[in-house]
Amino acid sequence: MAVFHPSSAAVLKEDKLDYTPFPSSVSLARRRTARLVGEWGHPGAAGDASLIVSELAGNALLHGRVLGRLFRVHLMLTASVVRIEVSDARGEQCPEPRSPAGDEQFGRGLLIVDALAARWGVTPRTVGKTVWAEIGLGRTRSD
Repeated sequence: MAVFHPSSAAVLKEDKLDYTPFPSSVSLARRRTARLVGEWGHPGAAGDASLIVSELAGNALLHGRVLGRLFRVHLMLTASVVRIEVSDARGEQCPEPRSPAGDEQFGRGLLIVDALAARWGVTPRTVGKTVWAEIGLGRTRSD
């Protein structure tokens, strides 16, 4: 997996927001992402970005939740990608895509992220982890 180096890719737009670990936060993060990516001049990427945020925030809520700790959604726009980072406080288990049985209700989130993102990965933190994904931008708007 590629590693993002902020020094090598100028961040044109950025947004960070911490969310409470409740299910309603996932839909709030999804709607905020769709709005911001559209406002940043990439409405064609807004749907994929919001779906990726929904999946990663849902995973942070289900698998990364620590009592009393928030999770963070960090969005960045460069000339070539929309980068999505979702950080949570539980880093002992890194997410990996799996193949759920046909009758399983859950377990497809990372498969969706993998299908939509140009690349994705996990970065350990001192406390917790950050799961990130990048959506390639075929054409960029000149500001």
